[in-house]
Order: sequence, then structure tokens, then C-alpha cells
Amino acid sequence: MARFFLTFLALQLSLFGINMLGVVQQHVVLPWTMLLARMCAGLVTWFDSTAAAAGKVLWNTVTGFGVSIEPGCNGIEACIVLFAAIVAFPSSWRHKLVGLLVGFAAVQALNIVRVISLFYLGQWNTQIFNFAHEYLWQALIMLDVLIVWLLWVRAGNKAVAAPTQEAAA
Repeated sequence: MARFFLTFLALQLSLFGINMLGVVQQHVVLPWTMLLARMCAGLVTWFDSTAAAAGKVLWNTVTGFGVSIEPGCNGIEACIVLFAAIVAFPSSWRHKLVGLLVGFAAVQALNIVRVISLFYLGQWNTQIFNFAHEYLWQALIMLDVLIVWLLWVRAGNKAVAAPTQEAAA
């Protein structure tokens, strides 16, 4: 357990440090954030033609209201926590790769729901927007990370148990 915890902390420190580098921010984080804004706008325009993306901002072309997707709101930090937990946990590299890919998709899918919900909450009620942005969605995204990790651990335990049970039969 101590090995997992120390590896988890070391990976997080390393990945967060890399994430903070200017070159990574410019060439990875900002392009990802702008893509996230475009994906959200693309989804919203299916039912609301007033949505658009400009850079890292999802905005309403009629009212002018927009949400700027800033660091901490693009899902990268949540993915770093999940990635560190998956890599630190003892498992096969194949299982880790599946966890990293599925986990990234799960966190980013929920983050898209988060951005779109905040886009509409902000147009409706500023106080509720602030609460949802600062407290509710922060907790839900990290809960998503925990649930994805726990499901991944459980799937790995089942995969290890299945061959053992077959060999015993």
C-alpha cells in the first residue's frame, strides 16, 4: 500500500509539473481546451443554434454570455489524478492501457456535460452557476475519477480471478 501511495504521489507531482510547463500549456493544454470548446458548441448546436465557440470560450451569439474554459476546467487535471492512480496500481500494462483510454474518455465525457450545463446555468442564474462551478462540478468530476478507478480495479481483479478459477476446475 505504501508503494502505491508513494508512486501515486510521485506521478502526480511529475505530471502536474509537466502540465505547468509553458511549452505544454501552449502546445497541448490550450489546443485541447479549444477543441473542448468546439466539441461543446458542436453538441449544443444540435438543439440551440445560438451557441458558438471562439478559442476556449463557449458563448451564446444572441445574448453574448460565454463560459471560458480555463485550466482546471478542461478535465486535464482530473485525468492526471486518474492516470497516476492507474499507473501506480499493480496491474498488467495491457489492463493499465485500457484503463487509461477508457478513463480519459469517461472523464472528458462528463467534463463536456459539465461545461454545457455551466453554459446554461450561467445564462439562467449567476448564483447557481457559481455554486455549481466552484463546488458541485468539482466534486462530481473527482467522484467520476474515483468511480472510474474503482471500476477499473474491480475489472482487473475479475480478470485475475477468472484464469485462477478455470485452472482450479
